[in-house]
Parts: sequence; C-alpha cells; structure tokens
Amino acid sequence: MKQPGDRAPAPGPLALVQNLLNTVDIDAGRDRLRTIAELTMFATRYGPGGLTFGDSDVTELRRFRDALRDTCRGHAGAPVPAASAAMLRHAFGHAPLILSVDGSGAARAVPAAGLDGATALVAHVAAAILDAVAAGTWPRLKACAAHRCQWVYYDHSPAGRGRWCTMSVCGSRAKMRAYRAGRR
Repeated sequence: MKQPGDRAPAPGPLALVQNLLNTVDIDAGRDRLRTIAELTMFATRYGPGGLTFGDSDVTELRRFRDALRDTCRGHAGAPVPAASAAMLRHAFGHAPLILSVDGSGAARAVPAAGLDGATALVAHVAAAILDAVAAGTWPRLKACAAHRCQWVYYDHSPAGRGRWCTMSVCGSRAKMRAYRAGRR
C-alpha cells in the first residue's frame, strides 16, 4: 500500500484498519477490493488469513470500508454521515467479540470463535479499534481532508491536529486554493 509523503504507518492493530481503508485510492480511481481473490489476498496479507469469502462479502466490506473512512474523516473535522454511522452499528453488531484474559490477567476483546468471511474481518477490525480506543490512538487515524484524496493516515504530530495525508501535496493545494480565494 502506498504511504503518501513521509508518514509512518499506524501503530499496532490500527495498521489493519489503515490498510483496509487504503484499499481504495480515490485520487487514482483504483480499488483493490473488487473481487473475492483480492479480498482473500488482503485478509491473508494484513489480517486473519484462512477466511472464506463470497460475492456478498466483497460488497459488504466495501460498504463497511467506506463508512469507516467517513469516521476517520470525522477525526479530521468532517461530520460523519448518519447513514455511515448506522452502517457501522449494523456491521459491528453482527461481528461478535469476546473478552479474553491471558495468564497475567490482561484482558482484551477478540473475535468470537467460528466467524468467517466479512463478519470475521469486521470483528478483527472492531477488536483493533477497541485496542486503539483503550490506547488513546483511535482519533489519530484520519482521512485526508482533501476531498479528491481521503487517504487514511496516522497523525503522528505532537498536537494531533493534522488534516492532510501530506502537507507537500494535499496541504499545499488547500493553502493555495485558500490564498487564491482570498485574493479575489
């Protein structure tokens, strides 16, 4: 997956979420989740391997991905559409997690046993998001504020106020548009 500019990828489990969201490159018009084979390859490379997918899983995961991207746009200041929030409630509601406790007493949410297809992948994404919420890193996963881009990046800036995937491209374009609008 491309990484615009010099941005480091999201830490830990958030990398799965970031990689899923960046399977579509809006600016270039490329989508890497068009077929069962591409979805299987993604799950094998970035998430839980060994899942079986059907045609409806591809459609469902693309809709889930787009709604989740809207949430990351919200982290950069854009309103999250009600339809996207509803879609995520539905998807997460059908992807059960259980609380797992290890030998040291540490607890974390993990996907329930026996899940497959889109439901299993959504459950892994949900577990990654819960880990990030607990770590305080979830709001730093943002979608670029540039409408033509919307590339999802992890905001490593000290203040966590980044709005663009890369300042040298999307940020400069936005500043130039604002400058030109101000001169009119």
